[in-house]
Amino acid sequence: MNVPDNRQAKLFSTEFTKNPYPVYSRLREEDAVHQVRFPDGQSGWLVTRYADAEAVLKDPRFIKDFSKLFGGSMDQMSVFTQNMLFSDPPDHKRLRALAQQAFTPKMIEGMRPRIQQITDKLLGEMDGKPAANLIDEFAFPLPIIVICEILGVPSEDRDKFRMWSNSLIEGTSGEAGVSVYEHMNEFIRYLGEWFAKVRQSPGDDLISRLIRAEESGDRMTEKELYGLVSLLIIAGHETTVNLIGNTVLALLEHPEHQQLLCESPDLIPQAIEESLRFNGPVEFSTSRWAAEDLEFSKKTIQKDDLVVVALNAANHDPEQFDNPELFDIHREKSPHLAFGKGIHFCLGAPLARLEAQIAIDGLFKRFPSISLAVDDSELEWRPGMIVRGVREIPVNLVE
Repeated sequence: MNVPDNRQAKLFSTEFTKNPYPVYSRLREEDAVHQVRFPDGQSGWLVTRYADAEAVLKDPRFIKDFSKLFGGSMDQMSVFTQNMLFSDPPDHKRLRALAQQAFTPKMIEGMRPRIQQITDKLLGEMDGKPAANLIDEFAFPLPIIVICEILGVPSEDRDKFRMWSNSLIEGTSGEAGVSVYEHMNEFIRYLGEWFAKVRQSPGDDLISRLIRAEESGDRMTEKELYGLVSLLIIAGHETTVNLIGNTVLALLEHPEHQQLLCESPDLIPQAIEESLRFNGPVEFSTSRWAAEDLEFSKKTIQKDDLVVVALNAANHDPEQFDNPELFDIHREKSPHLAFGKGIHFCLGAPLARLEAQIAIDGLFKRFPSISLAVDDSELEWRPGMIVRGVREIPVNLVE
């Protein structure tokens, strides 16, 4: 694939990470299915228009299992890809069904009191403080506590999961002299030791149920167990951390909407949906590859070509959304792609929505005068090709 570097000078730059939407607008207008070189050195296609994005996410000709085309695994950390997110039918259906047992509507709704309890505790710990960092003190601990309790992970290990998750998501360890692969090997060792303990003394958590399924021959391999658990730990909290953070940030940047939510909390579900569309927590889809030569959106895509959907670009497409650059919590229910589409639609979407709704409701009730403590231009956006969120949100809790 011949990739013209001069046309993508701003793609994936620091400037782009801070505000990718002008670049997305140009690409949608000029070259909506655009050849790029991704930060990891791979060449492929970046899809930015809503209709094209939706089509890719639903088209079985774009597959997720790398080994079907290239054999073997992508790298030594392939254990993290042995899950439903990186599989195709029939394996995808089997793996998703095993994970689905913890994410039924009844079970998620049954978690509401516990999520409310965790939210109240975290907000209570912030009470009386003049200022806080909302990511460290609220948006991160809430979903990691929830997913740890679902899986049966000791809560005291949650900071380790944050470190390992950041390494995998951002491609950097964040520690001098420590590589991403060292962190990932630490994660794998931890999982192995943890699984051994669960086998000796299983409980009623999801990991115990998955291990019992594995041991009873319910078509789940050891690698798939590692892959599924790592996916649920990482994706199970990363999306929600950034959903809460991005929603709070959008509301603080639009104080008229913040005031409106304080007066009409019944608008919170709409505000969450608008946040998902306006500045979604997942920037790009995970990788897909063309399983055959095909014509797509007037482009010739060859077998083995990498295809990535820019979810946030699609969610700002003016052909799909009126005034897409406007944050509007009165917007009618939108068909945004923040959680994907088709068979890979995010399994944890209902849980993420519930956590975010409870978090936003509790935060603005407890601290109705909350405001940003820095100019939004000073916020540092996380690097990487997957999540979109800021590292910190410094706020004043009182006027």
